[in-house]
Amino acid sequence: MNRLEEVRQRHKAAEDGGGAERRERQHKEGKLSARERVEILLDEDSFDEMDKLVEHRCRDFGMEKQVVPGDGVVTGFGRINGRPVYVFSQDFTVFGGSMSETNAAKICKVMDLALKNGVPFVGLNDGGGARIQEGVVSLGGYADIFLRNTLASGVIPQISAIMGPCAGGSVYSPAITDFVFMVENTSYMFITGPDVIKTVTHEDVTKEKLGGPMTHNSISGCGHFMAPDDAACLRMIRELLSFLPQNNKDDAPRKLTSDPIDRADAALDSIVPAESNQPYDMKDVIQKVVDEGWFFEVHEHWAKNMVVGFARLDGRPVGIVANNPAFLAGCLDIDSSTKGARFVRFCDAFNIPIVTFEDVPGFLPGTAQEFGGIIRHGAKLLYAFAEATVPKVTVITRKAYGGAYCVMGSKHLRTDVNFAWPTAEIAVMGAEGAVNIVYRRELNGGSPEKRKEKIDEFNERFASPFVAAERGFVDDVIEPRETRLRLIRALRMLENKVDTMPRKKHGNIPL
Repeated sequence: MNRLEEVRQRHKAAEDGGGAERRERQHKEGKLSARERVEILLDEDSFDEMDKLVEHRCRDFGMEKQVVPGDGVVTGFGRINGRPVYVFSQDFTVFGGSMSETNAAKICKVMDLALKNGVPFVGLNDGGGARIQEGVVSLGGYADIFLRNTLASGVIPQISAIMGPCAGGSVYSPAITDFVFMVENTSYMFITGPDVIKTVTHEDVTKEKLGGPMTHNSISGCGHFMAPDDAACLRMIRELLSFLPQNNKDDAPRKLTSDPIDRADAALDSIVPAESNQPYDMKDVIQKVVDEGWFFEVHEHWAKNMVVGFARLDGRPVGIVANNPAFLAGCLDIDSSTKGARFVRFCDAFNIPIVTFEDVPGFLPGTAQEFGGIIRHGAKLLYAFAEATVPKVTVITRKAYGGAYCVMGSKHLRTDVNFAWPTAEIAVMGAEGAVNIVYRRELNGGSPEKRKEKIDEFNERFASPFVAAERGFVDDVIEPRETRLRLIRALRMLENKVDTMPRKKHGNIPL
């Protein structure tokens, strides 16, 4: 065999992975192969593979007879929307995609290159955990990856897709990355599986309920996105990256838009119900304001009283943080505080301006919240907004009560521009509760008319947005239909903003 033929045969063996039969089994389970996933994720003909011919070194348990070039993971670099990206894709057809010493070394190599070059990193996970036959060296490989995830955090965007099993130590790499995608019916992740749980705690639970996509997207919050199949998941990753910069020194990519800057939507003038206890969906507000009405929501199914995600204004990506009165009246609770804080910190790390839409009656009361540490978790959101140095603009649409007013991007937390709608109510608490306290003796045994008079007086004297405007706590009270124009003008004015934090190693966010 000549050398050229040997090259071709070795490459073919690597590309064949675990063989046609195992790939077909993947397809029957609704899963794509590792290489098919890379092809869909990246721009056409842009992938350059690395370490294609790497083989494992294990010689125990008969492993010397089971050698496959590539060793169960495809690694390399390519482009998404014309911009460079590094990627790995675990191949379940080879040793169940398990992590070996050489497998980890391949992943670490591309992670190191991604960090050195300031390029996003995407991991497509479909593996059964550490390779048992290799013992501690496979565990060491995981730790090598965790270290790189940590060093790259806040420097380059890191994205994980769970496209099959992800159990034990392998879940911690995705947990450190910025965004986690999951695929319905085929993916799951957990620390210990159903069998171990049944043995230890006697709980009987399925893989799907324990660590399936809906569990992590709606209950635990460990998943950010959920897709119906592999192809849709990979397209969503491409869409997400279109909002993100390459690294923490770059600006996010702008996109030409035909949406007029001064587009005014009269529907915004009446979108807030006349009765302050009536709900409305803040997503409707967001969609009427942003470019083309396109809002790419993050954590859609978890803590629905808080809405976070990406959109564009004037073609420029922004991070949206909003209370949603359609769920829990928009109250802040443990999960929504954590959800908002994580997203704010991501935007701040990657130079993405933060636009906040505020309608919050306060923190959710109750023993479950207090015992669960709402003080500590609420402080995370407060810390995140205060720490952020990117351009920050807040719009108060209705309620801004108590400590929640302070937390949600108030002027006092270095927010640059604060607007209020005429429907805004900015106070320590709602008028009815306040009147019950302030005028308790005066209203004792009084008529309903007298009580209503005091409520109206309180709203006028203390809760009106004009009171806050007189103090400079909001920069202007605007007509709702003007919101898009005013936000774009504010962001243009803040385009070259420079703000700093006191010199320190890092802060101690209340984790």
